[in-house]
Amino acid sequence: MSNEEHSDDEAVYVISIASQLSGMHPQTLRQYDRMGLVSPGRASGRGRRYSLRDIASLRNIQRLVGEGINLAGIARIIELESAMASMAIEVAKLRTEVDALLAQNPPKSLARRDKKTIVLYEEER
Repeated sequence: MSNEEHSDDEAVYVISIASQLSGMHPQTLRQYDRMGLVSPGRASGRGRRYSLRDIASLRNIQRLVGEGINLAGIARIIELESAMASMAIEVAKLRTEVDALLAQNPPKSLARRDKKTIVLYEEER
């Protein structure tokens, strides 16, 4: 990876650049950090460092604010989306385990009845 290529999670952008990239005022970014809506990394001097993922989150928050959702609602949406993503990962892991168990121990099928066989029951009187 060259010096200019960074992963989406690498916290490299100072607050002034993150502000420009997100279209928000630096003070708004600080407020969202204090509220826990976004959690930028910290440099050795305790300055905030934002990743591309943080900037995408800031843009999403800006979109939700534009739709009329208050910050408490946005915090709840972020919390629920995170919980849902965690559960999706857990379901995928469990599905993999179940598939492996089924491959090792195929389910025993029920005895099949010949379609031509007709079973009659007498009515009790």
